[in-house]
Amino acid sequence: MLYRKIESTIYRHLSNDSDKILVVTGARQIGKSYIIRHVAEKLFKNVIEINLIEDYEGDRLFEKITNIEEFYLNLSAIAGDRMGNRKDTLVFLDEIQQYPHLFTLLKFLRADNRFAYAASGSMLGIALRTTTSIPLGSINIVKMYPLDFEEFLIANGVGHNVIREMEVCFNARQSLEPALHKKILDLFKRYLLTGGFPDAVNAYIETRNLVKIREIQRDIHTLYAIDASKYDEEHRLRISRIYEMIPSNMENKKKRLVYKDIEGKSGKHASDYMEEIDYLSASGIALEVKAVSNPSFPLVESGQKNLLKLYLNDVGLMTGLLYRNNIRPILDDECSINLGAVYECVAATELAAHNHSLYYYDNKSKGEVDYLVDDFTTLEALPIEIKSGKDYTVHSALNKLLATPEYNIGNGYVFSNAREVTIKGDVTYLPIYYIMFLNGNGSDETEILI
Repeated sequence: MLYRKIESTIYRHLSNDSDKILVVTGARQIGKSYIIRHVAEKLFKNVIEINLIEDYEGDRLFEKITNIEEFYLNLSAIAGDRMGNRKDTLVFLDEIQQYPHLFTLLKFLRADNRFAYAASGSMLGIALRTTTSIPLGSINIVKMYPLDFEEFLIANGVGHNVIREMEVCFNARQSLEPALHKKILDLFKRYLLTGGFPDAVNAYIETRNLVKIREIQRDIHTLYAIDASKYDEEHRLRISRIYEMIPSNMENKKKRLVYKDIEGKSGKHASDYMEEIDYLSASGIALEVKAVSNPSFPLVESGQKNLLKLYLNDVGLMTGLLYRNNIRPILDDECSINLGAVYECVAATELAAHNHSLYYYDNKSKGEVDYLVDDFTTLEALPIEIKSGKDYTVHSALNKLLATPEYNIGNGYVFSNAREVTIKGDVTYLPIYYIMFLNGNGSDETEILI
């Protein structure tokens, strides 16, 4: 089975007898149900799993439930012989977004305390908006993503000790030895092809067959489009169009969403498509990167949605759409293809998976920097440039940003394929795989006393 870092979070929640209900959110096909089931079977004698999409397509037992008595009665109709008590029984509500009214019911189930509960959903951000009573005090929402690069390394036999030593080198701003750098960079390039969907990673490990991997990715891409079709026709067409535009937008110089191109109508603005953009972001199938022209910590206070970039949630999807079954653009160092969009995509997925909110710097006079994230240690904005080519030391916009006194930004990072870590003035040059050590939580401590 694939190692997932979120397993420890789920295990800790379900084993410490928390009175809150765990809700795992994220895009479809990233392994939410599997990992909850895997942990639950270790801890509980009885695991009652209800897939609410299947329920909706079948008997609809839970469609119109309004109170806990009705819930228990219908639960007993399908699992009466497994309804023990809170210590030995977990009820797992999978794809809970199918019935948003069940969110309201969660707080009553929690108060009744008859069983332990967990839930998962792929469009919780959208479902919660349609819920009349959001039980925020009763649930603990944890966001999940496809496998990040660290998890991909572990899936390919790179040990935890090696990764910890790599992290020590990152923190000390030291380079890896050439042999280890070559191995990690080679796996990074294969990650660009495979991405982080569990089925695709398993196919890579078992077969190394790119055709099989691409089939899995195409099926997931189609599934995401089918999910969007549940909207009314007007919104469905807009969502599909914006989603289809993401790869081509990422190949453009600016990479931002051009609103007039969505429907071929001039005069369109971000406000005309907020519902569609929110769907793509809330469902987890796209990552939203907002523009900041005057960066100051915290960035949430200055993010703008009118100059927006959208990235696919998985770099394997991206390379599949761009290059199909051709591996040369990724694995052939001499290939003339510009991989800037691919590297920016993988950077977005890594930063998001490590709890960073995503922004980019856009200033008419100074230029554009790929990413800005909050640095909770220095309480500054941290600018990041992602370079796929050999000219990684060329970054005029980053230089201008760092040279602006009123921004009060002490340093910036440039990630590239180069092995050596170097520091020149206020710019630190790092190998691309070190991006997996940028922690967005603000502290590595497990407990902070105040």
